[in-house]
This record gives sequence, C-alpha cells and structure tokens, in this order.
Amino acid sequence: MSETSSNRQLERISLILDALEFGDATASELARRTGLSTSTAHRLALSLVDYDFLRRESSGNYSLGRRFVRSRLEIIGLSYLTELRDTTGETSQLWIRRGDSRVCVASVDSRHELKATLPVGATLTLPQGSSGRLLAFDPDAIAAIESTGWVESVGLRTPGLGSVSAPITQKDHIVAAICLAMPLSRCEVSPGADHGQLVANTAAQISAAFSDQR
Repeated sequence: MSETSSNRQLERISLILDALEFGDATASELARRTGLSTSTAHRLALSLVDYDFLRRESSGNYSLGRRFVRSRLEIIGLSYLTELRDTTGETSQLWIRRGDSRVCVASVDSRHELKATLPVGATLTLPQGSSGRLLAFDPDAIAAIESTGWVESVGLRTPGLGSVSAPITQKDHIVAAICLAMPLSRCEVSPGADHGQLVANTAAQISAAFSDQR
C-alpha cells in the first residue's frame, strides 16, 4: 500500500472514530456523518471491531470499543477509587478483561502497612478472585450480582486475603469490575457483608459517569 493510500485509510478511520464520539451509529448513519459511502463505512467499521477499536452491538449499531473504554475508565474511575479507599481504608482497584486474563488498569492502595495490593498492569488468569469470577461470567458470580449487586472472594486466590467486586456496565454490557481487596483479619464479617453495598454503589456511580461521557 502506498503512503498516499495509507494516509487516506487513516483519514477514513479517524472520521469514523470521531463520528462515534456523538453516539452509537449504524453503518448508514456513519456514512452520513463522515461522507463516506455506506459500503466503505461498513467495511472499515467491521475491521475496527476486529481490533477492539469498535464494538458491534446486537442491534447492529457500532460503538467505541475496549481500547477506548480502558483509557476513559482509568480517568473517570480514579477519583471514585480514591474515595472508596478513603472511606473503607482498603485497596481499591479497577480491572478489565483481556482474553483469558484480567488486567489491573487503576489501583489506589490502602494506607495500612498490612494490605492487599497489586500494581497497575498486573495480570491474573481468569477466574481467580472476585473480579476474575465476575469478568469470566462465572454463573455463580452473575447470580450473586443479580441478587446482591456484588460478589466476594474469601481467601480463595490468596490465603488470608479477601475481596468484593461489582460490575461496571455500559448498555447492559459488563465492561470492567471494581474491586476492594483487604486482609481478612480486618473484616468484621466478610468482604461482601462489610463493604459489598458500598462497592456496588461505587460501581454504579462509575457506570453512570462513564455513560455521561459518551
């Protein structure tokens, strides 16, 4: 492909990505917003879906995909994670799914000397931990979310540590999980019983803020 053709292709891709900043769209609506032909808009959108720049909804609409979700969530979620840490005293984290693993994209550590912590960029195999079970769509975890709004893990991944997680959603899709992790020695009852409702409320606030940014 010549440099001119490459530049033209990049220009078209930029037009599609910019068009979706105004909201989800069908291929024909993308064509209207960008001035591209419907067939060209549809072909490029499908290619962008393959690389996670876009997501195709069950309705046929296109929306911005995981690569954009991650950067937005990092920015939006950090203040909520900090507030959650300050309220509970425990480490709060934000996780996304990548293949068969989950990746920590934001973390605010507990100020206690004894704490549960993992660095940003840490990768764990699914379905380890409460966030892992949630992002792996484990049936028991999903049932717990439907019942209480949160799912917990008590010493399953690491003896002596526990966590409680809740989903961050976008249009009924789970796009990430917020997690509060702690030593079990500081729990009065369990991670979920102690903090589950607060974690679920925080996840809902992030979901709402994320939707407002669309």
